[in-house]
Amino acid sequence: MNRRFAIRTFAALGVAAFAAACAPMMDNGDDIVDIAASNDDFSTLVAAVQAADLVDTLKSDGPFTVFAPTNAAFAALPEGTVENLLKPENKDQLVSILTYHVVPGAVTSDQLAGKRLSVATVEGSKVHINGTNGVTVEGATVTTADIMASNGVIHVIDAVLLP
Repeated sequence: MNRRFAIRTFAALGVAAFAAACAPMMDNGDDIVDIAASNDDFSTLVAAVQAADLVDTLKSDGPFTVFAPTNAAFAALPEGTVENLLKPENKDQLVSILTYHVVPGAVTSDQLAGKRLSVATVEGSKVHINGTNGVTVEGATVTTADIMASNGVIHVIDAVLLP
């Protein structure tokens, strides 16, 4: 009887530990746009997504993997670049740049670990991902990985990717 109790207890503890380990990875129902809009570090990205009319797309079911540049990443571009891209006459170029940051499907960092991949983006070009020492995408470093959204996953990167 004690042996069965011990086995059940260890099994229950194992299930509880697994659930606890997965809890930080579970989303709270917010989509990619909601998460980005709620973080001041993504205000430039959110403004760009709005200017490119991509809000509805990134709020759709997906799933998507978004390599999201921070405000600091946008600030590192040559002076005037962001302001120029946000102009209505440059919408096509802005859409191209933003969709180059999006990969169809939800890809987590553990799926990238130890691999070198070339993956098609929503823009149509491929990005090179190196997961052999941390994760980089076209040379940009993933600084925060696996922010789970209801329609995909966000990986924060330290540079803006240009197709």
